[in-house]
Amino acid sequence: MKVKCLLFGLILCTNLVVACQDETDAKKTVDKPVWDMTGFARGADVSWLTEMEKSGVVFYDATGVRTDCLELLRNLGMNAIRLRVWVNPSDGWCNASDVLVKAWRAKQLGMRIMIDFHYSDSWADPSQQTMPAVWSNYSMDALKVAVSTHTNAVLTLLKSAGITPEWVQVGNETGNGMLWDKGKASVNMAQYAALNNAGYEAVKAVFPKALVIVHLQEGNNNSLYRWLFDGLKNNGGKWDVIGMSLYPTVSNWQQLTAACVSNMKDMVSRYGSKVMICEVGMPWDEAATAKKCLTELMTQSKALADSACLGVFYWEPEAYGNWKSYSLGAFDASGKPTEALDAFKK
Repeated sequence: MKVKCLLFGLILCTNLVVACQDETDAKKTVDKPVWDMTGFARGADVSWLTEMEKSGVVFYDATGVRTDCLELLRNLGMNAIRLRVWVNPSDGWCNASDVLVKAWRAKQLGMRIMIDFHYSDSWADPSQQTMPAVWSNYSMDALKVAVSTHTNAVLTLLKSAGITPEWVQVGNETGNGMLWDKGKASVNMAQYAALNNAGYEAVKAVFPKALVIVHLQEGNNNSLYRWLFDGLKNNGGKWDVIGMSLYPTVSNWQQLTAACVSNMKDMVSRYGSKVMICEVGMPWDEAATAKKCLTELMTQSKALADSACLGVFYWEPEAYGNWKSYSLGAFDASGKPTEALDAFKK
């Protein structure tokens, strides 16, 4: 019954979005291009999208026509969407039901889906891997059960709606583990590996064919990756894909891109893993340089032997107008995509 109610809400939400489009929007395309929804993933994390829409933010194509953001990104060549999941966020955004809404919309456009579990009520990243409040006093055994139960519940919700993610992250930028302090890798690598495996097994129980990603920050930092993945391997840690973040600047993008590509090659050779750029971003007002960087990164990623790199995802390109004070989107101040996103065109 809960799933049926959520699906009804999804349909209502979708209808409202469509109804609110200008008449021009409904007529703007008759002959649609054929999109490649297989092979190399050209994607974006758009987890802020529903919150932005609720606040009144709108999006326009290059000609100034108001367009649904996901459709616009697809028209620009993207074939995949990444969505973060928080456990009990205070404002409700990025909880399971919000993720379901965005995943449903992406599915209707034929887009592939990555789910990114943070295992936190808010941001999990190199500076913070805070346990959800309701898990804070759990024993290690209870924490493993909580990771498994939460992962299973979210993915089962998606499965009940006919949504099948292709990739699932167990943790976000876990260069020093997750669920601190019990899962802090520098303190207890074995416990981090156990928590990681609880997520891994939960993913496979619902979606056996989904590829499980362990995702770290600083894709250019080979020593970090060797330390963490050696630690996981030595403690029985499981993963299918090594995910990376990379946030170059205008002055160092060539150096960081080359180092990241070198690191990807080492990860493939050292661990026999597939790799993926799960996050990349550059200043929105340096679009020409961003395009060069993204083009180089994707060209080099695609050139890895045996198609070892599975794809590249831009992080929140739709953010504009100083949304959340974030300046690394790829839309300009008027709500139109910048030339940086031309790099995603096939």
